Amino acid sequence: MNPSLDVSSPILVVDAANVVGSRPDGWWRDRRGANKRLRDALADVGSRGVEDAPPPVSVVLVVEGAARGIASSATVDVIDAPASGDDRIVEYVASADRPCIVVTADRELRRRVTALGARVVGPRSVQSPR
Repeated sequence: MNPSLDVSSPILVVDAANVVGSRPDGWWRDRRGANKRLRDALADVGSRGVEDAPPPVSVVLVVEGAARGIASSATVDVIDAPASGDDRIVEYVASADRPCIVVTADRELRRRVTALGARVVGPRSVQSPR
């Protein structure tokens, strides 16, 4: 996490598979590359905030499967899910020391993280227009 952020600032936890999969742009031909592009597209989210969460916001990108092993950037922490990305997101939210906002459209994941007190926003909240 970015150590300069206030401990009261929220953590934006991004379900990479769900956000990448929400746009039919050929991501399935290069899952790793698509996840790297998402990481890079999230670079300024921490400083601009998202929906009703003003900046600063810590950004965590949870990747799974073929996308594992992507390096974190200066503004986006990347976490590998050893198995299910959804399970790793739930674990992360359950152990977080501050409020979480989860970016996903997955109904079951939404249910699981809201039960833990997280807020949920859809993939469009972090996507730039085409």
